[in-house]
Amino acid sequence: MARRKGREGGYEQIAAHFRSKIENGELAPGSPLPSMRTVCESFGATITTVNRAYRLLQSEGLTQSKPGVGTVVRDQRRVRVPFSTYGESLAPGGSRGPWERATAAQGLDGRMVVQAPEHEEVAPDVAGALGVEPGTTVVRRRRRAMIGDEVVQIQDAWYPLDVAETAGLDSPGKIVGGILGAMTGAGLLPATADHKVTAWVPTSEQTAELSLGARVSVLVVERVTRDDSGRVLEVARITGAADRLELVYEGLPLGPQRP
Repeated sequence: MARRKGREGGYEQIAAHFRSKIENGELAPGSPLPSMRTVCESFGATITTVNRAYRLLQSEGLTQSKPGVGTVVRDQRRVRVPFSTYGESLAPGGSRGPWERATAAQGLDGRMVVQAPEHEEVAPDVAGALGVEPGTTVVRRRRRAMIGDEVVQIQDAWYPLDVAETAGLDSPGKIVGGILGAMTGAGLLPATADHKVTAWVPTSEQTAELSLGARVSVLVVERVTRDDSGRVLEVARITGAADRLELVYEGLPLGPQRP
C-alpha cells in the first residue's frame, strides 16, 4: 500500500478502501486487515481516524474482531437452507440433521453443537405455541449451528415432557440424524410444520455470539411441528444473521387442492 502524504485521510476514505477490497474478493473471509499502525502510516492518518474506519467496517458486518488475531474479514457467504431438508431428515437412522444436510450440499463444514437439555417451566409465549399452560414443565434444548468455528444460528427448542422422553430428547449430547428422525423412529410421526419468519434487531448477546455488526439484523424463525392429529411436538426458535441465511421454500402448492 503506497504511503499517502499531505492531508490526513478521512475515516470514510479508509473504510471505502478496505470495503472495496472485501467486496471484490481481494480480501477473502478470514483475511486479517493490516494493523492500525500500518494503516496510519499508509494513509497519513491518526490512530483515532483508523479506529473509527475499522469500527465502521465492523458495524456494516464486513469485519469482526478475533482475539489474538485482530480485525479480520467476516464470512458473509449465504447458507442456503431449503425447507425440503426437513422432510429428508424424517427417516430414522440417518447421520445428518437438516443443518448438516444443507451445509454439506454446499461443501461447507456445517455441524451442530448441543448443550445439555434442561427441564424448565415454560414462558407464556412458548406455552401458547406448545398448547400447554404457562409454567408447565417442558424440556428445552439449546443448539448452535456452526460453520467451522463460527456460530451462524442460535437454536432453542421446547418439547412436551412425554415427547422428549419417548424420542430420547431429554438425554445429553447430539441427536445423530436430527430431532425429526428421532421422533419418527420413536413413532411420533411429525406431519406438518408452520414457519413464521421475522426480521429483528439483535440483542447485545446475539450480536456478540453471531459476530454481527451494529447494522446487521437477524432473521428469527419460529417453527411449530405437529403430528397428524394436530398435537404440537416441538416449538423451535432459530435466530441467525440476516446476511448469512437464505431460507428456501420450493414446490409449495398453490390453488385449491384435490381431495
